[in-house]
Amino acid sequence: MEAPRHDTRGIVDPSGLLDRVRFRRHEPAEPLRRYVEWYWLIDWDLPAPYASHIVPHPSVNLTFQWDEDEGPPYAEVTGVALGLYTRKLTGRGRVCGAKFRPGGFRPYTPEAPASRWTGRALPAREVFGQITGDTARSVVTAAGDRARVAALDAFLLSLPCAPDPQADLAIELVRRIRADRTVRRVGDFAHTQGLSVRALQRLFNAYVGVSPKWVVLRYRIHEALEQAGTRDDIDWAALAADLGYADQAHLVRDFTATVGVPPTAYAAETRAGR
Repeated sequence: MEAPRHDTRGIVDPSGLLDRVRFRRHEPAEPLRRYVEWYWLIDWDLPAPYASHIVPHPSVNLTFQWDEDEGPPYAEVTGVALGLYTRKLTGRGRVCGAKFRPGGFRPYTPEAPASRWTGRALPAREVFGQITGDTARSVVTAAGDRARVAALDAFLLSLPCAPDPQADLAIELVRRIRADRTVRRVGDFAHTQGLSVRALQRLFNAYVGVSPKWVVLRYRIHEALEQAGTRDDIDWAALAADLGYADQAHLVRDFTATVGVPPTAYAAETRAGR
């Protein structure tokens, strides 16, 4: 399984966020890596509120959170967010999250398709009855990253989780979409994988929570977001073609609908903030 990546794909204005928070990724215990991609830890102590914006990956997250000025620690399950995810950070706080591989949450909740969680953020106890306030507190108040990772490991290892070949297949198919920019049409992709379009769609609904077309488009927006935030010489028409769009206007439309501003405006704002 792949180790945690160090890129900032999906983070809107990553330099703005990383100037304000301590952000780290850690590997889970080896038995968990089949279905858990990485742990992510964030701590902040802010003199003024800050809104972070994320173009989410097609993953379910389990988070243990503590906004110290607002109440006790709590745990939350967040399904794949269809639009921009915004989190307002105030005062002092921290989040200890487990990001499941796309398709990897279903083995922990085999009674429900992944699409049940799509677009939802709900108290984790509604999904995992084992979670209590003490569980959340034990994770977020642990002293240091090593202890927090150990607490996440201990909780996830306590959950029933049987190997699921269909989950393995979904994980691999999403990985191929993410890695291969030539994957543009669902019908062509299904054919190369030896599946019908309907079978591929059913698999993604049950295990990923969104359609294969949505995954293709989301990873292309991630790529455009990364390019807009790191390059000053972008040929938008060429990038649109490279990402499989019919023309530049389609890229601009999808980028604007997802991020909230056109790509040229985002690139200009990012350059101004460097």
